[in-house]
Amino acid sequence: MTRVFKRLLSLLAGLACVVTLAATPAGAQTLDAVRERGFLICGSSNPLPGFAQQDAEGRWSGFDVDLCRAIAAAIFADPNLIEFRALRGEARFAGLQTGDIDVLTRNGPWTQRRDTSYGATFVAASFYDGQAFLVPQSLGLVSAYELDNVNICVTDATGDLQRLDEFFFTNQAAYAEVVYEDIADLIVAYQAGRCQVISAAGRQLQGLRRQMADPAAHRILPERISKEALGPVVRQGDSQWFNIVKWTLYALINAEEVGITALNVDSLLAARTPAVRRILGVDGDFGTPLGLEPSFMADVIRAVGNYGELYDRHFGPETGAALLRGQNALWGNGGLMYAPPIR
Repeated sequence: MTRVFKRLLSLLAGLACVVTLAATPAGAQTLDAVRERGFLICGSSNPLPGFAQQDAEGRWSGFDVDLCRAIAAAIFADPNLIEFRALRGEARFAGLQTGDIDVLTRNGPWTQRRDTSYGATFVAASFYDGQAFLVPQSLGLVSAYELDNVNICVTDATGDLQRLDEFFFTNQAAYAEVVYEDIADLIVAYQAGRCQVISAAGRQLQGLRRQMADPAAHRILPERISKEALGPVVRQGDSQWFNIVKWTLYALINAEEVGITALNVDSLLAARTPAVRRILGVDGDFGTPLGLEPSFMADVIRAVGNYGELYDRHFGPETGAALLRGQNALWGNGGLMYAPPIR
């Protein structure tokens, strides 16, 4: 019995070693794998106007796509060396774990379960959101606190109905829910006059709004009645890759804070401001410790601009459906967008 037990322990130990060795490549050396392949593979959840969409020629554009382009620029100094994939359901985590994709730029909202249960790690928040309200401009409303005696189209998604009840109870206002199973049903019912308001995540409302004949005739009210942070997700266990993605995003935010843009990045190489010189790699070397060039942040900004430029490009007035920055404004402008300094 003792001999059998010892042999069993030996077999289990060997199996553990095999599993460990098999798992190591998937969780480490992502940068080497990307460089050897010659391009970045970037994933996002379902296509959503403003975030990720394809044109008639199959070319991808959007906020998520530009984040991918920024990471590619950090690695290759070329934002076009990417392959973008739209993923659905939990399969997005499997693709990340197996190495089929290198980074997710928009996943479900950041939660404890998603951050710990699927072999994935959220890097930082690139977009703050929450449950919001879409209304026609003709109602003349500028705040969710003005809503009263309205019909609201909403899905029976987890928590949405309960949050509506709590919001209207707290504000002592009345509403009637018009419930559907799928987000696509909400716009059909809204345009048919079955409800005056749609309630869903702000990013979903923006996508619905962009599908309407006249997006400017509809407004997303500024309040959010839930909290959701979204951002890049990487495999667990590769701290170098985690830091590359994190500091690429932070470079975009810091660049907006100090006024570096895609247009002035080269002219500012001669600037005397210490913060500007550090971001552009003129003073100090913040790239080599990450396995990147000292100029990687300048390459990122040159490719996609700063965070504000990226936001305006996909959600600004020129899109015909401007989305207020709100929580996504810089911390100095009343928002939540904040990055540690480069030093």
